[in-house]
Amino acid sequence: MKRFSSLALAGYFCIGGSPHCSGGVFLHRQDGGVLETGGGARMSTLQPWYHGNITRSTAEGLLSKAGKDGSFLLRDSESIQGAYALCVLYQNCVYTYRILPNEEKKLSVQASEGVPIRFFTLLPDLVEAYHKENMGLVTRLQFPVQKEEEPEDEPEPMSLPPQLPPRNFAGSSPGNDNKEESPKGGELTRTSISDIFLQRLQHVDMSSIPEDQQQSILEYFHYNIAADAEQVQNGNPTLPNLKMLIFNLCKNLNSEITRALPSLEALQKVLEQPLSPGVRLRSMLSVDSNQSVAFKLEQLTRLLYSIEDKTKNAVFESVGYDGGHRNSLIPPVTFEVKSESLGLSTKMFLKVDVESGKLFFKKSKDGPEDKYYVHNKILQLVKSQKVHTKLVIILETEKEKTLRKEFVFDDSKKREGFCQLLQQMKNKHSGKAEPDMITIFVGTWNMGNANPPPNITSWFQSKGQGRTRDDTANQIPHDIYVIGTQEDPLGENQWMDIVKGALRHITNISFKLVASQTLWNIRIIVLAKPEHENRISHIFSDSVKTGIANALGNKGAVGVSFMFNGTSFGFVNSHLTSGSEKKLRRNQNYINILRFLNLSDKKLNPFDITHRFTHLFWLGDLNYRIDQPSTEAESIVVKIKQQQYPELLRSDQLTTERHEGKVFLHFEEEEITFAPTYRFERDTRDKYAYTKAKATGTKYNLPSWCDRVLRKSYPLVHVVCHSYGCTNDIMTSDHSPVFATFDVGVSSQFISKHDPTKDSQGVIKFMNCVAVLTTKSKTKFFIEFHSSCLDKFVKSPEGDNQENADDSIRVRFGSQVELIPIIADPEYLLDQHILISVKSTDCDESYGEGCVALRAAESSYTEFHITLTHHGERTGSLSGGIQVHTSEGKQTEKLYDFVKVERDDSGAPRGKGDHNRSLMSADFSNPSYMGVGYKSQVDKGWSYSMPDKKANTYTHLAKDTSVGSISPKKTYDHSVRSPTGKASEPAKSEDDVPAEMFDNPLYGSMSSRSKDGEAPQRKDHLSPPETMFTFPKAPEGGAESERGPPVPTPRNRSYTYSDTKPQPTPSGGPCSAPPAPSAGLQPQSYTKKPVVPSRSEGGVAMAGRPPLPMKGQGPGPPQLPQIKPRDYRDSSELPNKLRGPSRPSPPIPKEAHHELAPAQKMGRSMK
Repeated sequence: MKRFSSLALAGYFCIGGSPHCSGGVFLHRQDGGVLETGGGARMSTLQPWYHGNITRSTAEGLLSKAGKDGSFLLRDSESIQGAYALCVLYQNCVYTYRILPNEEKKLSVQASEGVPIRFFTLLPDLVEAYHKENMGLVTRLQFPVQKEEEPEDEPEPMSLPPQLPPRNFAGSSPGNDNKEESPKGGELTRTSISDIFLQRLQHVDMSSIPEDQQQSILEYFHYNIAADAEQVQNGNPTLPNLKMLIFNLCKNLNSEITRALPSLEALQKVLEQPLSPGVRLRSMLSVDSNQSVAFKLEQLTRLLYSIEDKTKNAVFESVGYDGGHRNSLIPPVTFEVKSESLGLSTKMFLKVDVESGKLFFKKSKDGPEDKYYVHNKILQLVKSQKVHTKLVIILETEKEKTLRKEFVFDDSKKREGFCQLLQQMKNKHSGKAEPDMITIFVGTWNMGNANPPPNITSWFQSKGQGRTRDDTANQIPHDIYVIGTQEDPLGENQWMDIVKGALRHITNISFKLVASQTLWNIRIIVLAKPEHENRISHIFSDSVKTGIANALGNKGAVGVSFMFNGTSFGFVNSHLTSGSEKKLRRNQNYINILRFLNLSDKKLNPFDITHRFTHLFWLGDLNYRIDQPSTEAESIVVKIKQQQYPELLRSDQLTTERHEGKVFLHFEEEEITFAPTYRFERDTRDKYAYTKAKATGTKYNLPSWCDRVLRKSYPLVHVVCHSYGCTNDIMTSDHSPVFATFDVGVSSQFISKHDPTKDSQGVIKFMNCVAVLTTKSKTKFFIEFHSSCLDKFVKSPEGDNQENADDSIRVRFGSQVELIPIIADPEYLLDQHILISVKSTDCDESYGEGCVALRAAESSYTEFHITLTHHGERTGSLSGGIQVHTSEGKQTEKLYDFVKVERDDSGAPRGKGDHNRSLMSADFSNPSYMGVGYKSQVDKGWSYSMPDKKANTYTHLAKDTSVGSISPKKTYDHSVRSPTGKASEPAKSEDDVPAEMFDNPLYGSMSSRSKDGEAPQRKDHLSPPETMFTFPKAPEGGAESERGPPVPTPRNRSYTYSDTKPQPTPSGGPCSAPPAPSAGLQPQSYTKKPVVPSRSEGGVAMAGRPPLPMKGQGPGPPQLPQIKPRDYRDSSELPNKLRGPSRPSPPIPKEAHHELAPAQKMGRSMK
């Protein structure tokens, strides 16, 4: 065993994953163990050219650094388990050849055609053979590239979990010939288990235990545990001696359980649903005497919980109370507000009664409740972005007209609580069979190996510092609770009982366990409301070790994934390497977790977990620190007391690493407005203990935001964060618990309402795709398309490679790819996404993955540009066009469309005639897109050139407001529809000034009228634009603010832009930046001068406002007026210069008709 003494920790795992002699190839596994890939690849010595499971990009970097033709290395294949990839450098390009084992475990190289295939038993023999010329490689192997030495990991303070004692190594059995070579190692592996547990036993007080049981325990640890270990080595993992010990210790308990189970079962039957007369149930429980005590206890526990739940449900039902989601009793809540009307402010009270579905308007708190609106008359809530306390409620009146009421709350939390209660009311009384939005609680807490305090309810109620929930929303339970812990000293069942008890105390609901996963002291549990039990499926869980040499589980990650109806969720709880100076090690921990955490379906193997789920939440003690010298400790504490968080966050390691694209690429995190959660003095939150005495000197742990919650979602989905903060009153650990809550849109398991035999077939077309890949590989590429809406994945034809600068290659895929969805109904199809992987033909390995939302092509051909990533690194980009043909139909209104955000424009001066103070120039959008100004921009890695649906609407994007994935938009009728289905008039404010509004900036306006005034073409008849385009020249003499909308003509560059920091792309490419004349496309550059629509446009008049003179119109081509009234979700004014005329225009010239025709296919680009 001498070879393991220098390479293994405690004699049972390999460091670095290097192949060893005579035992086969031992690869360093993600779970920290040793993997032998078969006797066919045995090596006689350690080989410097074998690099284990490094990534393709790392291999290319090492070869490029070597710089000599004939340099080579071997790594594990990313696409085939047990295979290898031989990487060879020649003329500054990397060539990759797969080495595959056959059924006899002999290895062969997939080299050039026409070269005889040779088989090898040993990898060194294979490498030696290919040092010769004419073996089918691009050049012979000459210079092995050695593995870079990693700095040794310093052991971290940790408590080894008792359930994971040191393992017996296979080579330490008594008959092993190598025993003499390492007596110390052999002694350790042979005697450590008994010695360790006997030593622990000496510190346990056993005075209260009967003498015969003491003797049984002593005998087991002295003799029988070694016998169990030997049984395991011989292939029997049942631990028979342990079973016998437990059976003897629980003799009395076993007989009591056997006697009690039938009685409890009889009690449960009484509480079951009524049976048909004469039906008699037989016992369903096992009373087999051979069953283990643990199994019987599990049955007993399950029975007791079942009896408790059934009794509670029966009693609740008898008194009209139910703790469920749709029938939960939420007490009426009254809000004091100020009503704005005619420039006057009046105090009022709004009472929300969720149970009755009524909203009361009262002049005094105890006044009469005669004036109210029922839930179906409350059409929409509109939040002001500029004033975080202002809210507009759009109501339907008795005469089927809409009324706009404006209120100001005491603070933004009150407004948020009111909106959540109204959403709960709409959801409760909607009558929908399946939810289209759920709420999720995500919490993380490093427990510091200490038991929790008796009361932890503040954590689950999002109370404390930061962005917290209002007390008025406390009674609203979340649909799913995800709780991640680190350094958790409790057993899984003990911690589960504590969490369930706290939630039952808050909500009166017994939450159901979805899944749990534990790795040493790292744990994640997922709980859901009982009513969602049948909506959750495809549950997976896994763990990855990233401790010392990736073999110890004191650091690592645990994960859970599942489907909620048609939406996939992933949750990862990680505890990364500690220490301020170990930032790079933490980055590597993150990459390893991405690569090796095995969640979700195996069909998605080309994709890591950042692409596998509609919504991925990453939580935990990430251990990133404030990167400042230890001498600044006192200064940091002073800044924390002064709440100078933005200044401190500039030194936050996670923030800087994300900004540089090294970790959590395209993830999002809500703004941090709470104090650092580490390192507190225990039992207080007033003092940070940032020094620690060690043998080597004083160690500094500066206060830091170690505990975080981040998320990543597919494009164009609905997700909104409502709270992100930490508690103040849970002080048993040196960390504070962190909470975050989200509203998340979900899709249902789709059942078409149409006759499937008559339904037209849908099609998804990808065309003009161009990939730019950062690689030196010399290979051909194709695209692989994956989606749950496809029967199977689809491969594109091979692309044409074109040389590109900066060590990258441009691949043009000229062929159009058509994908046939399993369902063509837009209600289903527009909620779907296509996962894309660009793969090489030589080794079938992915060079980059991305995601495209079908909703982007809802109305016409759309251009897209996505960033490609692989194993968390940016590896290139893909741009092209997508077109979706659906069957007839439209989407239903979603619950999350009920609350919108109004973007106020305070830049335009207001004249005396503007007496309607409540109607500002604004645009309305989903809160998930806007974020109500709480966050700055985030690079999401995608952008779309989504066309407007009508010509005279050009919504503007405010700066620093692109924050979340945006919500889908339903298909609206041209006129406003009341809940009864009848057309209603546009909304008016209380002083009878009509309020015109428009939509989410991503989807353009609600009207679907084409630019020439006629009905738009059906999606099935839309055709993509020509491959090449050019932008029109700017109008002569016109200011930028008065420039008309761009008229599409043949062009060379795409119309796509991103409102985040642009990535450099080669000139002339499909994703290049637009030329100078198109600068007017940037909405934020416009000077906002609100233009009021005339009667001819909206069918309504703006009181007291004269028509806009013709000279005020932009020089762009005139456009026909809109005939039908707008939806009530429109705003009062349009903050852009691309509006159509406010009165009839001169006749349109013939050439203008010619230019306007294709304009529907183009549009402003959106991110």
